[in-house]
Amino acid sequence: MCGIAGALSTNYKPQKYISELMGNSLFHRGPDAIGQWHDESAGILLVHRRLSILDLSSAGSQPMRSQSGRYVIVFNGEIYNHLNLRKQLESEVSTILWKSHSDTETLLECLSFWGIEKTLKNIIGMFSIALWDTHERTLMLARDRMGEKPLYWGWCNNTLLFGSEIKALKQHPAFNAEIDRNALTLYFRHNYIPAPYSIYQGINKLHAGHYIVIRQNQNPQDIISKPYWNFNEIAEDGISNPFVGSNNEAINHLEYLIKNSVSSQMISDVPIGAFLSGGIDSSTIVSIMQQYSRNPIKTFAIGFDEQKYNEAIYAREVADYLGTDHTELYVNAQDALSVIPKLPKIYCEPFADSSQIPTYLVSQLAKQHVTVALSGDAGDELFGGYTPYQFAPNIWNKISKLPISLRKLAVSLLSDFPLPDKINKLLSVLPSNNREQLYSILMSHWQNSENLVIGSSTPLTFMTNVNSWPITDSFEHWMMAIDTKQYMIDNILVKVDRAAMANSLETRIPLLDPNIIKFAWQLPLSMKIRKNNSKWILREVLYRHVPKNLIERPKKGFSIPIGQWLKGPLKEWADTLLNSNRLSDEGFLNSDIVNNAWKQHIKGTKDHSYRLWSVLMFQAWLEENTKTSVRK
Repeated sequence: MCGIAGALSTNYKPQKYISELMGNSLFHRGPDAIGQWHDESAGILLVHRRLSILDLSSAGSQPMRSQSGRYVIVFNGEIYNHLNLRKQLESEVSTILWKSHSDTETLLECLSFWGIEKTLKNIIGMFSIALWDTHERTLMLARDRMGEKPLYWGWCNNTLLFGSEIKALKQHPAFNAEIDRNALTLYFRHNYIPAPYSIYQGINKLHAGHYIVIRQNQNPQDIISKPYWNFNEIAEDGISNPFVGSNNEAINHLEYLIKNSVSSQMISDVPIGAFLSGGIDSSTIVSIMQQYSRNPIKTFAIGFDEQKYNEAIYAREVADYLGTDHTELYVNAQDALSVIPKLPKIYCEPFADSSQIPTYLVSQLAKQHVTVALSGDAGDELFGGYTPYQFAPNIWNKISKLPISLRKLAVSLLSDFPLPDKINKLLSVLPSNNREQLYSILMSHWQNSENLVIGSSTPLTFMTNVNSWPITDSFEHWMMAIDTKQYMIDNILVKVDRAAMANSLETRIPLLDPNIIKFAWQLPLSMKIRKNNSKWILREVLYRHVPKNLIERPKKGFSIPIGQWLKGPLKEWADTLLNSNRLSDEGFLNSDIVNNAWKQHIKGTKDHSYRLWSVLMFQAWLEENTKTSVRK
């Protein structure tokens, strides 16, 4: 795991001080070494920060040049099948002489001999890649299939800038991008900014499973992002060609695939462990890790004094049963609150999933013992774990039987009354014209967020663009596809990557193996959601390793009591950031809308905690990123 950055420009010479500034901004992603390579005549600069995982020697250092001398690479991530790729390449190229046992060299030589498309389709891993072709003078940028590793890119002053985080781009003297108000509307709707947008105009996130090739002096409008792996095709093909075996055969095959993925992701030259919440996903990963390890696997959990939010007791029970080397840390409100001032620096664009706080804390804990941690993320999206997958179809089936005029009348009559949160949520979806719109509303925090952000409109996203949807066989599968393509990539994976890398900790997600994703979409819905049980097949795999009674319990989620804190220890901080005069002076948000929500929350008439958290995270980010002046 590392950090990469760079620039392609004819206006700015690739000087050493620029590479140092860009590299040092990513120190947390790679504290072990910094490397840079440039060609002044071509105007290309490549920067790399290294977190040593495989081949700790200098032979694995980057930027790395191919044996032919033609290609130079900087690479962030891990290629889990790189040893098999080496064997395959050796069978085709007899003259190849390896200088290291790093996956970087494997990747580089595959790109050199096989080209972009074949290599990207054959590698299994997580990555963001920048590859410079010294002959053609072209730059290739690529991102892994599911977007585990970030990659930003865009043009400022006729200069192409790219990097693992926006903070690296901002170190280049060409950077002059303005805040994108339209992207802000997406942020306030979702609590994150979906790809390809970023908080800055003209700065994009490269789509997961895509690559671009940029020629020197090329018109930015002519650059096309190309998919080398298409999630929609995987989902549609799986539904069209479903698994036809028995329940037991399906369970056996899923267990086989998970074991293969876990074993491949346990390869490391540094200490490795895992996050353990005691839930289905993380317990499955840890139970299989323990099978492949001679020694107790190191596992980590965060506990909270508030029992409503505490899952550490369940993690301890699972750890004791499996015999892991378990470390838990109980944190109080002050411990969690101390993380908040760090968030605007950790997340270089506004991000408001409040579970970012415990994720940072458990990463901080794990880093004290290991350099790599495996995570159970992606089980919910692939195997039907989120509760809306069960209740949203039921709600739609009921309300769709009522005339929409009657539903709208009910909203107008009841919306001003102080009602429980669940009733308010139900009211918000009553006017839905279709089930997809219902789900979009359910997943939105600020409705009509363009009214909140001054001078804005809301762009299309994967969730709202009908033409981007895969063809599915059920509402449940449609929701799972939407969440996989947007929520997981732009929320879950962003949250984990930034929180972990802020602590120089590499995270790996075995359930995102492409073979598991493909098989998950071949499974019928009945093997995911059955008799009000979510993730049925994943549970069945887990019950082969952990007793059912240790797992069967209501899901709490990885959350914190934001609503309570805003009325208590965070109130003064929030008052300052939400001050009406301040909001008006900054000119981004409608102060009347914000302060109305703030007053209702403080009085207890409505719970606006998650809406307000998104405003506060933007305000804190704005304060951090515009210290001396505010761009309007």
